[in-house]
Amino acid sequence: GTPRDEAPLAEEVARTYGTRHTTQRVAGAEFHRHMAALMDAMDQPSIDGVNVYFVARAASQLGLKVALSGLGGDELFAGYDSFKQIPAMVSCLSAVPGLARLGRGVRMVTSGLARRLTSPKYAGLLEYGTRYSDAYLLRRGLYMPWELPAAIGPDMAEAGWRTLEPLVRLEACHQPIGEAKRKVAALETAWYMQNQLLRDADWAGMAHSLEIRVPLVDHRLFGALAPLIGRPAAPTKQAMAAVPKTPLPASVRHRPKTGFFVPVREWLRGESVAKPERGLRGWARKVYAQALEGA
Repeated sequence: GTPRDEAPLAEEVARTYGTRHTTQRVAGAEFHRHMAALMDAMDQPSIDGVNVYFVARAASQLGLKVALSGLGGDELFAGYDSFKQIPAMVSCLSAVPGLARLGRGVRMVTSGLARRLTSPKYAGLLEYGTRYSDAYLLRRGLYMPWELPAAIGPDMAEAGWRTLEPLVRLEACHQPIGEAKRKVAALETAWYMQNQLLRDADWAGMAHSLEIRVPLVDHRLFGALAPLIGRPAAPTKQAMAAVPKTPLPASVRHRPKTGFFVPVREWLRGESVAKPERGLRGWARKVYAQALEGA
């Protein structure tokens, strides 16, 4: 019932093409019933994949064994807002000499206040806004470098940062590329898509014995589009949507991008004074207690 609800649009697409369609609604209570199985299937921490998990479950319940995913479309057709935000940020802030060094001092002074009032990332805007690698980490990173010691301990944070060298690797990923949007496309494809989206689709589908195929990640398609990605003559998602003999409905093609939204934040905060076990904290304590008993 919110602007992010895509169920009515999916139903409209089904009517347009005369396909069989099923709508299933997932409530917070159902998420909590599946949380243990979902975490087991996830295998390693991820902030995504819950949406694919429940869609894959619905498809499996209908007897499907294979499904197609549009994963990769935003990387090919520059669909994320990062394709505008990151170049704009770097273009603006990199013009000021020495800003990154000054920004580090500003961040050290303001990070505590920023954490209390808004996203802690705002404290690092000047420090991490002058290079594509830094700006990409600022845009996609779950934790910023200065937050890691408090999250996982200073020794582990230092060892991990030294071993993984994320800023060095991010810089190397886009450095040979000239154009701004092509730099972002390389970063989104090699990091967000490869390390998170593809992996999440894999475990979420396999949890329900559903094979999720990703035709937009096909290397032949990428090879054909690579010379155009991020350039003025590049095809867009609108062009792809207009390809069928019967194009997608205008209500789908001309709506703002919303992403594949699931209210996981609200679901994880479902604990209350009366039922603290409903939230993530209660679940984690239960798992920890069981692990101690097993040890």
